[in-house]
Amino acid sequence: MAFITLDTEKLKHNFNNLDTLFKHKGIDWAVVGKLLCGNETFLKEVLALNPKQICDSRVSNLKMIKKLNQSIETIYIKPAPNGSIDEIIEYADISFNTELETIKLLSEEATKQNKTHKIVIMVELGELREGVLREELIDFYKQVFTLPNIEVIGLGTNLTCMYGVLPNQDKLIQLSLYKELLELKFNRKIPYLSGGASVTIPLVLNKTLPADINHFRIGETLFMGTNAYDNTEYEDFKQNVFTLHAEIIELHEKPMMPDGEIGLKMTGEKVELDPAWENSVNYRAIIDLGLLDIEEAHITPINTAITFVGSSSDMMVIDLQDNPNSLKVGDTISFHMNYMGILRIMNSNYITKVVT
Repeated sequence: MAFITLDTEKLKHNFNNLDTLFKHKGIDWAVVGKLLCGNETFLKEVLALNPKQICDSRVSNLKMIKKLNQSIETIYIKPAPNGSIDEIIEYADISFNTELETIKLLSEEATKQNKTHKIVIMVELGELREGVLREELIDFYKQVFTLPNIEVIGLGTNLTCMYGVLPNQDKLIQLSLYKELLELKFNRKIPYLSGGASVTIPLVLNKTLPADINHFRIGETLFMGTNAYDNTEYEDFKQNVFTLHAEIIELHEKPMMPDGEIGLKMTGEKVELDPAWENSVNYRAIIDLGLLDIEEAHITPINTAITFVGSSSDMMVIDLQDNPNSLKVGDTISFHMNYMGILRIMNSNYITKVVT
């Protein structure tokens, strides 16, 4: 059996730290919950913290959130697929948008459902993922803000997620200036400037965040206690909110060197054999975890003496050296995970989710 644990005290500590930071600066913030992959058990713990808003990029996850708390404001944070328009209107109070035709469909569906759907227009500031080009923004807004049952509540931007373009004062000032320009030209207030994610927190701390940036979307720092700007750890935040545990299902002393003609392993790669393995014998354990769940690169054994030998779809082999801790079949090995590791594990139906 393999399972992932959520430490609720660490989660609460990080949430309170973020809430205090943003309230002091007059900034609203939303929890980015996509890391939880719609898991009901863990979502309940997040919702118990009473966040103002929660974001996700999957409609099914927003549906679960609304099932657990109908009153919380939900945000769909990627351009909407045409096939999901009706569910986005039903389960997302706000959506991030970049395509005029999509917003027209949202307008039509919102009218059918007798709702006013709020949107944030995402602006391209150099990351080249989603975003309306800056030179097209005025014309784009002109065609959007009069659509029935659509309320433009903000401008936003995404940075760092694809190419690693970092936020800075200059880029976010540009976003502020576009907001001012649109408000002056169309005589309509745009309440939100959603220019912040975990990677933008350092600009708050070093007081270089433009004053108009008043909305953040936070996932990584909440769930990992890390500084996404430089991949370091915040001293006043808790790390390892999540821990992965896998059961030992076989443990024997075995030779290090395989015996037989060597071809390609199941992933299509050829293993490089170390001549130093010849005549070496170590304790090897098989754990109930495999490549179907996660790759070795995304997890680190908490016991630093343990190393990976290899993996297949449903099993991982680890080297225990001379097994100084007298581990046995049925014991568990625990791992820390990076962001992508947590995401992979949370998306696996084969991994049990446990609150601690």
